[in-house]
Amino acid sequence: MGALQGLDPERVVYLGTASKSLAPGLRIGWMVVPAGLVEEVTAAKGYTDWTSSAPDQLTLAEFIESGAYDRHVRGMRLRYRRRRDELVAAVAGRVTGVSGIAAGLHAVLDLPAGTERSVLQSAAWHDLALHGLSAFRHPQAEPAPRDALVVGYGTPSDSAWSPTLAALVASLP
Repeated sequence: MGALQGLDPERVVYLGTASKSLAPGLRIGWMVVPAGLVEEVTAAKGYTDWTSSAPDQLTLAEFIESGAYDRHVRGMRLRYRRRRDELVAAVAGRVTGVSGIAAGLHAVLDLPAGTERSVLQSAAWHDLALHGLSAFRHPQAEPAPRDALVVGYGTPSDSAWSPTLAALVASLP
């Protein structure tokens, strides 16, 4: 899906970050702003952000201009798509459903009613850091009838992915 900014570049601000695609610690983002806003945005950035490293910015700019950034992102998309597909296949029959966009780094695994807490305990016993969907609800919200896990599949290294997936499956009812 294309960016909305491409439809009307003189009225839409396009924002991005290298946090997920490269490294969270890099702390570099970008904005493509309409020509009429460049001066105002530049001034606002100068007042609020004095921590952007010039060498980091120049390195990222070269990475983008050389095409290496696009190659990296394409490779990572394939890698994480494979991981998601492996996750979905491994939990088939153990969960009641899998949701979340295939382009992301997380999936939501629907669990049988009343099992979220016991699955989280089992996962902790298997040294997995998982969150139940209930952790993302507002404390005053009515309890949702949906028990589920929020599973991030981007963090494990390639060598740790298979054992991590096996531990997850072992934690499920």
